[in-house]
Amino acid sequence: MSLQVWVDGKLVDKERATVSVYDHGLLYGDGVFEGIRLYAGKIFRAEEHMRRLYDSAKAIRLVIPYTAEQLTAAIYETANVNKLSDCYVRLVVTRGVGALGIDPAKCKAPAVFIITDLISIYPKEQYEQGVPVIVSSIVRNHPNALSPRIKSLNYLNNVLARMEATDAGVAEAIMLNHLGNVSEGTVANIFLARDGAVFTPLLCDGILEGVTRNVIIELCQQMDIPIRERVVERHDLYISDECFLTGSGAEVMPVTKIDGRPVGNGKVGPITKKLMDAFHKHVRGA
Repeated sequence: MSLQVWVDGKLVDKERATVSVYDHGLLYGDGVFEGIRLYAGKIFRAEEHMRRLYDSAKAIRLVIPYTAEQLTAAIYETANVNKLSDCYVRLVVTRGVGALGIDPAKCKAPAVFIITDLISIYPKEQYEQGVPVIVSSIVRNHPNALSPRIKSLNYLNNVLARMEATDAGVAEAIMLNHLGNVSEGTVANIFLARDGAVFTPLLCDGILEGVTRNVIIELCQQMDIPIRERVVERHDLYISDECFLTGSGAEVMPVTKIDGRPVGNGKVGPITKKLMDAFHKHVRGA
């Protein structure tokens, strides 16, 4: 059986799961989404993901035509029909079909679809060896232009930075904000470690409040690893002992080189290893 996709309340074959060319999500990037994980048949941090989805929608004045409970049930329905207990979920809400022109009032009703599928952002060996990254020349969106805290369908800012990473032959690009401080990667939050302590940029530094990011902060607190949210400068990247990225898709990815410079001794560090292990046990309920 073909993979099934949930589209506005109905399950349809992947090949027939389509949106209109007049959908404002396609035409203007007008919509929001969530990247979610299922582990052992359970949605990981379902309430946090739903809250962020509805917050993003509220920020762009988009009314989601389903309750959080209905969307949660729809995710389980879609995963179950596809016989997936460990998978990645993409939940998307667009402004819907409308006339040409950016006015949201021209759209009659939002469109919602849910994809459950397997995902592999990085090869397994990179989690063991770490990845190289660069600092992008593409500046993160100004919070008063399009707030990075909105998980919107407009990802062109991130896409351009990711293209720089690809051109440089590395796995990811770290983006700076309008003040020149570190914000996050193109699809992941960033953490650094130095002298046994972990730190990560503040929400006001132009980052998405990552669900996995919050888990890592909680794990640090539980394991008595000093953790701070603070302003992070480019200089901090270059002198850090350890570095890693976090996200629903990437989970916890070690970084061992930044702009051609080794991070610490150029190998995955002890704090990163501890947190990777703790995270994998946490998502399995161990």
